[in-house]
Amino acid sequence: MSFRQPSILPGFGLTLGFSTFFLSAIVLVPLAALVMKTATMGWSDFWRVATDARALASYRLSFGASMLAATLNSVFGFIIAWTLVRYEFPGRKLIDSLIDMPFALPTAVSGIALTAVFAENGWIGQYLAPLGIKVAYTWIGVVVALTLIGLPFVVRSVQPAIAEVQRDLEDAAETLGAGRFTIFRRIVLPTVFPALATGFTLAFARAVGEYGSVIFIAGNLPMRTEITPLLIVIKLEQFDYKGAAALGFIMLTMSFVMLLSINLLQAWSRRRMVAAGR
Repeated sequence: MSFRQPSILPGFGLTLGFSTFFLSAIVLVPLAALVMKTATMGWSDFWRVATDARALASYRLSFGASMLAATLNSVFGFIIAWTLVRYEFPGRKLIDSLIDMPFALPTAVSGIALTAVFAENGWIGQYLAPLGIKVAYTWIGVVVALTLIGLPFVVRSVQPAIAEVQRDLEDAAETLGAGRFTIFRRIVLPTVFPALATGFTLAFARAVGEYGSVIFIAGNLPMRTEITPLLIVIKLEQFDYKGAAALGFIMLTMSFVMLLSINLLQAWSRRRMVAAGR
């Protein structure tokens, strides 16, 4: 006699084993190797590398610029997604396809293109320079590059959510005297916010680890426009593998904490909206 309960999903054991193996080989084992490499350092050496003035400056730029770029993408990505979903106009499909261009472009190409546009003699930079606004080789250029590569994540996350907003509820609220801001706050935002938070998280995570598009427009000036991934590459070129592992561990820890905080905030907001809708 067999007391085994039949599985609803055929092949569940095999697919679960394969998924666990693949996830371990691709994600968990490399991360464990990074942690173990960092553990070979003494505490004093690790603290010296992690709290070096040059490293601290790179943390501020990497995470600060990533947060700012993700915030900008959340605002303007929502506007773009709203326009593409709610309105019909000539060239709509072309604009919609251009949103995915940063996915296809090599990051180095994006960095070179942005530098050519925003340099002091570039197409746009030549008009900003007389105003005292310098984009290329400053932290502003870093934010611009991170905004470019993170925009598709927000737009593609928000578009399906906007399409699911029930227009009849908006019309009913308008007939009852609700203003546009009230309709947006009480009907549109509760539906779109989880997807918007997901897009923000994806854009932030993508920006933190960005390297190729930033190094061309940043100028890579120590203490000013040097991002942490570039500092890790410099450590590797100097054969300081433990120092590179220490910086990578710091990036891993800070990214995990920030992403966990964002996900917890997203889960809390979902529970609050569900409770408010009852």
